[in-house]
Parts: sequence; structure tokens; C-alpha cells
Amino acid sequence: MKVNPDKWYRNASMLYAIGVWTVLGSLFCKYRFGDNVAKVEQVDDDEHNVEVYETKYTRTTIIYKKDSVPYSTMLLNYINSKFGSSKESQNKKTEMS
Repeated sequence: MKVNPDKWYRNASMLYAIGVWTVLGSLFCKYRFGDNVAKVEQVDDDEHNVEVYETKYTRTTIIYKKDSVPYSTMLLNYINSKFGSSKESQNKKTEMS
């Protein structure tokens, strides 16, 4: 398979130009329109934890149960229980005995 160097250089330079203009455009938009930083407000209820994220254009309310465990933490605990280090497994076995 023979590669034409002129065609390869042209394609590489186009890819580079697209990347540079994308970075410059995103910097311009960030400078022009500013950061859209969310204001966080936490409200504690008797049964729920409520977080309110408010930006310039949106308002998002997230309601958690009081004793809820995130799915990522549950998955991480499951993986650690199955594939955890041998020292942790030995410590758990000695504690159970």
C-alpha cells in the first residue's frame, strides 16, 4: 500500500486546522458569553435531601431519599467485595471468625 505524501500532508493539516479553530472558537464563546456556573442550594427536608442547581436559563431540582446510596457506590462496593485485595479478604475472614 503506497501513500501519497501530498494527500497525507493536506489531510493532516486540515485536521490540525479544524482542531485549532475549535479551540479558538470555544475560548471566544467562553470569553464572550461567560461561564454558566450553577448556584447550588441545599434544602433539608424530613424525608428527602433536595439540591437545587440554578443557572442563567435553567433551574434543576434533584430530590434524594434520606438514606439513599448512589448506584456508583453500590457498584464499587460490589466489585471490591468480589475482586478486592487479598489483605482485605483476609481481614474480613478473621473478623467473621
